[in-house]
Amino acid sequence: MTLKTVGLIVCAVLAYLIFQQEVRLRDAKLNRAQLASIRFGPTPEQLATRTPAFAYKNHTVTPLARFNIRARVMSAEAYRLDRGAQVSPIDLALAWGRLAEKGNYTRIEVSQSGRWFYTRWAGAPPLPLQEIELSAANMHMIPANEAVERTLKRVSRHDMVRLKGFLVAVNSPDGWEWRSSLSRSDTGDGACELVFVEAVEIEAD
Repeated sequence: MTLKTVGLIVCAVLAYLIFQQEVRLRDAKLNRAQLASIRFGPTPEQLATRTPAFAYKNHTVTPLARFNIRARVMSAEAYRLDRGAQVSPIDLALAWGRLAEKGNYTRIEVSQSGRWFYTRWAGAPPLPLQEIELSAANMHMIPANEAVERTLKRVSRHDMVRLKGFLVAVNSPDGWEWRSSLSRSDTGDGACELVFVEAVEIEAD
């Protein structure tokens, strides 16, 4: 390999890295603009909506409630092969309230599989069990656009995120349906939130 070839490769890599950084900055600017007017509280905000159903990737998305949340990411899991991946490529296990504090959520080991999330800890739980159950959820994320999807795929454990969107029901022409929970206190099958994400921001440390 000649010095010229090496130089061309280095230039190409640098150009790619610069491009990726520009994309991240542009995505962050777009998301931040949509989130600027929202005052996020310590718990998820769920409001009534009259937003009509709309088409999305050969599916029909029906908004059930407006949804805003600022939360700690306990785990993130990408999905590519299941039925839901056609609309939702990633799940986030989120914590809010006291559970989002470093001294609490870091004591919990979290895993995700099959669109579920699982928790365990050594010794006594960091908080009362009921508070943990009411302060965490596995949420299926549907990105509204490519900028949102790129940001969601950069999210990782320990990040604090802010997002706005809708809790939704999704239907396809073949009869398949996926519907969000509208309760923070339910558990088991159907208890996860299905979130159509209009904007998301990863907060700076």
